[in-house]
Amino acid sequence: MKRLLVLVTLLLGLFSGLVSAMDAVEAEPVTSLRGEKSVDDLANQPEFKKWQADRDPIERDYIQQPPLIPHKIDGYQINPKFNKCLTCHSWSNYKAANATKISLTHFEDRDENVLANVAARRYFCTQCHVPQVDAEALIENTFEPVQVLK
Repeated sequence: MKRLLVLVTLLLGLFSGLVSAMDAVEAEPVTSLRGEKSVDDLANQPEFKKWQADRDPIERDYIQQPPLIPHKIDGYQINPKFNKCLTCHSWSNYKAANATKISLTHFEDRDENVLANVAARRYFCTQCHVPQVDAEALIENTFEPVQVLK
């Protein structure tokens, strides 16, 4: 019993020492790509970037890269009942809209069963496809595209 009491006393002493040591250490402030600006301060809201004008398809930089969206998509509605992208990119509409048709892979489920409609896992286009804005890179980037694709 005496040993247990000594052990508990030692552990409590160690723990209280650790807590006071942790209190003495001052945490470094969190910094982000927006610098020291507070997210909550409305005066520090970033400026809106201009979407690039509609243009030809954007070249891919690596194999299996989802195509980038070469036009603005402000106000596009994509929900379980409606997908604005399909009004132009579906197999039945792409020619009239002069748009790229969606890939056959979008009609396969995860077991590679071919479906009559776009598979649920491929229905929400902006999970993989993103529009481009005219903006400088936030961080330095030395990425080089795959030479085969040039």
